Amino acid sequence: MSEPSDTLAGRMTAAVLHDGERDEVAVEEPLEIRVDGAALTVTMRTPGHDEELALGFLFGEGLIVGPRPAGLTDDLAANVVEVRGPLLRDPGARRFYTTSSCGVCGRGSLEEVAVHAPVLPAGPRVARDLLAALPDRLRQPAFARTGGMHATGLFTAAGEPLIVREDVGRHNAMDKVVGRALLDGHVPLHERILCVSGRLSFELVQKAAVAGAPVLVGVGAPTSLAVALAADRGMTLAGFARGGRVNVYSAPERVTEGTRPAEWRVSPAPRE
Repeated sequence: MSEPSDTLAGRMTAAVLHDGERDEVAVEEPLEIRVDGAALTVTMRTPGHDEELALGFLFGEGLIVGPRPAGLTDDLAANVVEVRGPLLRDPGARRFYTTSSCGVCGRGSLEEVAVHAPVLPAGPRVARDLLAALPDRLRQPAFARTGGMHATGLFTAAGEPLIVREDVGRHNAMDKVVGRALLDGHVPLHERILCVSGRLSFELVQKAAVAGAPVLVGVGAPTSLAVALAADRGMTLAGFARGGRVNVYSAPERVTEGTRPAEWRVSPAPRE
């Protein structure tokens, strides 16, 4: 179950002093993800929506295909989330350690994504100015207080926000959104749009492709490998969405030059 934003607020930020004045910073703590009692990964994240993070991470790695029971361990250990197995495949000797700024590296990564993420379907057609405006719809209260959070949002094709998550790690924010969508039965995201608050890295395109999202838009610039992967999977990748403008780097056939529908301007708040 999602937690209300006022409950999460005190866990996502911490009070510190600088130059004798009070300030707020983003909380960063380790989270150990266990499957059937065995530790699989440790990730540095902002506390909150940990079950979503665990499920989104496992789904993005191709280790699960649907929601699983996830929550606190029997001993109520802090900063640990337990997911019920079994996994689809044995990760073997591979164990993951991810930082709040980690990426995906290594030869063969593109081939591995192709196994878990088929070429994306046609998906929605989206007005260019809607894409350009989506970052303005990302509710980022923790970023407003700290300046140290990334955000990912899931939107309808009409630009209505469905889920928004913040985290000190951009990949964690994406995993939390995918995990929530998985729990809600919305994966694959074939008729949805994902929007991120920063640059468009390979790892974010990979996670979006595995989740089946045909459109990914970001405030910042894409990397060369992100563009290559998006083109390979048939994903519309759009960057530099700001000031009413946006650059489209791949699959431009989904982008129209029309204007967004008027009802988009009064869309409801996203799910907390």
